[in-house]
Amino acid sequence: MDALTVHRLHFAFTVTFHYIFPQLTMGLALLILILKTMALGTGDEHYHRAARFWAKILAINFAMGVVTGIPMEFQFGTNWSRFSRAAGGVIGQTLAMEGVFSFFLESSFLGVFLFGEKRLGPKAHWVAAFLVFAGAWLSGFFIVATDAWMQHPTGYRLGPAGEILLSSLWGLLLNPWLLWQYLHNMIASVVTASFVMAAVGAFYLLTRRQEAHGRTFLRLGVIAGAVSSFLLAFPTGDNQGRNIALYQPPTLAAMEGLFQTEQGAPLALLGQPDLEKRRLDNPLTVPDALSFLTYRRWRAEVKGLDAFPVERWPDNIPLLYYSYHIMVGLGTIFIAVMAAASLSLWRGALYRSRSLLWVIMLLLPFPYIANTAGWITAEVGRQPWLIYGLMRTSHGSSPHVSAGNALFTLIGFMGIYTILAILFLFLVRLEIEEGPEHGSEPSPAVV
Repeated sequence: MDALTVHRLHFAFTVTFHYIFPQLTMGLALLILILKTMALGTGDEHYHRAARFWAKILAINFAMGVVTGIPMEFQFGTNWSRFSRAAGGVIGQTLAMEGVFSFFLESSFLGVFLFGEKRLGPKAHWVAAFLVFAGAWLSGFFIVATDAWMQHPTGYRLGPAGEILLSSLWGLLLNPWLLWQYLHNMIASVVTASFVMAAVGAFYLLTRRQEAHGRTFLRLGVIAGAVSSFLLAFPTGDNQGRNIALYQPPTLAAMEGLFQTEQGAPLALLGQPDLEKRRLDNPLTVPDALSFLTYRRWRAEVKGLDAFPVERWPDNIPLLYYSYHIMVGLGTIFIAVMAAASLSLWRGALYRSRSLLWVIMLLLPFPYIANTAGWITAEVGRQPWLIYGLMRTSHGSSPHVSAGNALFTLIGFMGIYTILAILFLFLVRLEIEEGPEHGSEPSPAVV
C-alpha cells in the first residue's frame, strides 16, 4: 500500500469518526432551543427538565467532537503538507473563523447553559440556549464553506510560485456551491437529532418509564423529523444535485451510473455499475426522471461518463454510486416512517402503537449511516481532485511521511477512538437510564 493511499485512509477514518458527533450537536442544539422556548412560553418545569436532560447528552457529545476534531487540524500539516502550503491562505481563513467566532461562542455558552440556570433566570437562560445553537450552526457554516471551496473554488488568485491566494473573502463566503450544501448538511443534522430524540422517547414508552418525557421527546422528534426529512430531499437535496450537474457533471454521471449521454435520461433506482462494459447491470429505472430533476425538462440531455475523458472520472465509481444510493434510499425511508408516525400522532394513536415505536427506536443508527454516505458521496465525487480543477489529490500529500509512519499512527488512532466510542456509549447510556426526572419529582402527564 503506497503512502498516498494510507494518508487518504487516515483522514477518511478520522473525519468519518469525528462527524458522528457534530451532526448530533448541531441538530440537538436546535431541538433544545425549541424545548427552552416551550418552557419559557408555558412556564412548565417539565420542559426545563427535558432541556436539561438533552443538554447533558449534548455536552458529552460536544466533548467527544472536540477530542476527535483537534487531530484533524494537525493532519493538514502532517499528512497533507503540500495542500496546506498551497491553499493555506484560503482555507486558513474559514478554519480560523470557525475556531474564533463559533467554537468559542458555542463552548462558552454551553458552560453557561449547563451551570448557570439558577443565576440567570428563565429569559437569560433561553438566550444562552440560543447562543449555543448560533455557535453550533455558525461552526457548521465555516466548516462547510471550507469544503465548498474545495468542491468549487472561488475568490482566489494564483501567486507567482503557484500558491493559491485569497483575493475576495466575500467570494469565499458567498460561493454558489455553499448555500445548498450548508442547508442540506444542517438539515441532515436535524434529522439525526430528531431520530435520536424520538428513539429515546420510544424507548421510555416501550419500557414504561418516565412516560411523560417519553411522549414529549417522541412528539418533538417526530414533528421535527418529518419536517427536516422532507426538507432534506426538497429543496436542499434537489438544489445540491443541480449544483453537481452544473459544476461537476462527471460526478453526477458516476453517481447515477449513467455511462452514455442520453436525452430523457432515466433515474436509476437499482443496479450495479460495470466499469469494464461501461453499463449499469440489472437496472431498475424511472424513464426521463433524471433529465427532469436536473434540468426541469423531461427530454433534456444529460451528459454521461462517455462525454468526459477517463482522467476526469471519479476515482472509485462503485463506491460513489452505492454511497449516493444508500443516502437517497435511507432518506426516502425516513420520509415514509416520519409521515406514518406524524399521521399516527395526529390521530392520537402513536403513543400506543408498539410496532411503530419499535420501528422508530430501531431506526436510531440509520441517520448516522445516511450522513456518512452523504459525505462519502461528496468527497469521493470530488476525486481525483483535492481542490476541484486546481490540485489533484496525488499532489497534496506530505512527500516525506512514509506509508509505514502513516499506517502506524492510523492503527494508534483506531485503538484510541475505539476506547473513546466505548466511553461515549457508556456515558450516554447512564444519562438515558437516569432520565430527565432523576433527582426530581415525577412530571405530570404532558400530551
